[in-house]
Amino acid sequence: MNNDEVKTWLKNHQHPLTDKLVSLEETFWLNPNLQSFKTAIVNCPLTLNDVLEAEARLERFAPYIAKVFPETQETKGIIESPLVKIPKMQENLVQVYKQEILGELWLKCDSHLPISGSIKARGGIYEVLKKAEELAINHQMLKIEDDYSILASDEFRTFFSQYAIAVGSTGNLGLSIGIMSAKLGFKVTVHMSADAKQWKKDLLRSKNVKVIEYASDYSKAVEEGRRQAEADPACHFIDDENSRDLFLGYAVAAIRLKKQLDQSGVTVDEEHPLFVYLPCGVGGGPGGVAFGLKLIFHDHVHCFFAEPTHSPCMLLGLMTGLHDKIAVQDLGIDNKTAADGLAVGRPSGFVGKVLEPFLSGNYTISDEQMYKLLKNLADTENIYLEPSALAGMVGPVKLCKEGTDYLQKHQLLNIAAKGTHIVWATGGSMVPKDEMDNFYQKG
Repeated sequence: MNNDEVKTWLKNHQHPLTDKLVSLEETFWLNPNLQSFKTAIVNCPLTLNDVLEAEARLERFAPYIAKVFPETQETKGIIESPLVKIPKMQENLVQVYKQEILGELWLKCDSHLPISGSIKARGGIYEVLKKAEELAINHQMLKIEDDYSILASDEFRTFFSQYAIAVGSTGNLGLSIGIMSAKLGFKVTVHMSADAKQWKKDLLRSKNVKVIEYASDYSKAVEEGRRQAEADPACHFIDDENSRDLFLGYAVAAIRLKKQLDQSGVTVDEEHPLFVYLPCGVGGGPGGVAFGLKLIFHDHVHCFFAEPTHSPCMLLGLMTGLHDKIAVQDLGIDNKTAADGLAVGRPSGFVGKVLEPFLSGNYTISDEQMYKLLKNLADTENIYLEPSALAGMVGPVKLCKEGTDYLQKHQLLNIAAKGTHIVWATGGSMVPKDEMDNFYQKG
C-alpha cells in the first residue's frame, strides 16, 4: 500500500485506539483475534519439531561455543540467561502505580546472555551457526556426528572467509551477528540505523566487523543491506523482518525456560497461569519467544508485547490487520525513542501473521516511564538494564489495571494470584558504565 491507500484505509476503518496512538498516549490493546492453542496451531506454518531441530543444532555447536567463548564454559557452551525473582521491584511497582499485582514477579535476564548481552544472542547467533553448518556439511568438511569444536581451527576460518554475512540493525542484533560471524571467520557487514548507539558501532569495529551507518531509520538500513547482499552470491543476508531461522532460534528459549521454572518449583497449568511481557521492535525476538511459549504451555501462557509510544509498529500492524503494509510514519508518528532496539516504524509481516492467533495483547509505554523503571529496578534489585528492556516491566500493572476484561473472559481473575509474571529483560549488560550512569540519572 502507498501512503494515499493507507490514509484511505484508515479513514474507512476507524479504530478507537488510533487517536490514542497518534497522540502518543500510553495504550493497552487486547487482541480480538486470539484463538485457543488447538485452533491456532492448525494453520501455523511452524511446528514444535522445527523448534526441537533448532535446539538440537545449538546442542551440536555447544562444544565449539565453549571453546571460543570462555565465558560459556560453565554452561558447557549453552548460551542461556538466569531467571530471577524480583520481589522488591514488585513492591515498588505496587507503591508507584497504586495497583496490586496478582501473582509473583520474575525477570528473565536475557540482558545477561553471554557473548552479546541481549535477547538477540538467541536468534542472531543461531542463524549464523545454521549457515556455517550448512556450508561446512555441503563442502564435506563436517558431519552432524562430529565434535563441532573442530570449527575453531584455522582451516575452517579460512574456509568461512570466502563467504559473507550481512544484517540491518538498530544495535543488538548487529552485535550478536557481528561477533559470532567474525569469530567463525566470515566477512561480516552490519548496516546500522541512525538511532544505533555509538558504543555498539565501536565494539563491532573492534571485532573486525564492517559497520555502515545510515542517517535514516531501521527500515532503510535493512533495505540497503538486503540490496547490497543480493548483489553478492557469496553473501547471506540475515533478514530480521522475514527470517524463519531467527524466529526459531528465539523460540528455543521456551524449552529452556520450562526447565528453569521446574527447577525453581514454579508450576504452570490450568490453576497457575503464566503471564509474559516482551519488549517488541520489528517482532522477531518477542515473536519467536512467544511462539515457543505457546508450543510448550498452550493456553496456560498469556503473552503481551510492549512498545514505545513513539514506535508502536507491531500494535498498529496487528490492530489494523495490515501488518507490514502500514508504518507508524503513515500516522505521523515519528519513530524516535530512547529505546533504540525498539525504534522500528514497520513491523515484520511474517511475525505478525504467525503470532496473530497466539498473542494476548500489546501495550505502549513512554520513554520517561522506561527511564523511571530503569532507576527503580537498579535501586530495588541492583539490576541494570538498557531502557528498551524496561518496556516489559509495567506489563503486570497494565494487565491488572486495564486488562480485567481479559482476566474475566479467560476465567483468570480467581486464579491470577497463583500465577507467575515474567518480564523479559532484553538487553543491558554490555552497556558501558558511563552510558548506564547517564540512563540512571535520567530516571
